[in-house]
Amino acid sequence: MKKTDSCTIEHSKITVNDALIFESQSETFHDFAKEAYKNLEISYPKFHKMDNLSKLAFLAAEMILKDENHSRTAVVFANRSSSLDTDFKYQESINSQENYFPSPAVFVYTLPNICVGEISIKHKMQTENAFFVLDEFDENFLNDYAEQILLSGKAEKVLCGWTELYQDNYKAFVYLLTL
Repeated sequence: MKKTDSCTIEHSKITVNDALIFESQSETFHDFAKEAYKNLEISYPKFHKMDNLSKLAFLAAEMILKDENHSRTAVVFANRSSSLDTDFKYQESINSQENYFPSPAVFVYTLPNICVGEISIKHKMQTENAFFVLDEFDENFLNDYAEQILLSGKAEKVLCGWTELYQDNYKAFVYLLTL
């Protein structure tokens, strides 16, 4: 397998194939993501409704996938915190209501697979996707899983990566694999 492209997002910076693409002075991920979306001229209105984990994964994927045809590209992501950041926000929405009316807009994002789904919808991907929760980034595990998908013929490429976000600590490392 060969890695064709990679993107890293952390510390208010986006790098693609080791070249700095965008940098911000924003102190929060929310502000950084909003600024990156606007500056990079991404057009996907659903972005503004996404939770922060989905925004992180989406931004990293966009840097690699762009507007090319990826209907035969699979997605395999992992992180440590699952959707814990959004889970806490959902719990807060429950706690802040007198009559237990939690926010359905937040509930939608209480699964890590949603960020993979957003990427798949945007790029009309019709292949496999998976999101694993691991103690740490394990590139060998992701690559082995991706290789099985590629060898099975279910996909021509696999977008792999680590998309960890909890509060304002975040890092995405996403890369595209082919045979």
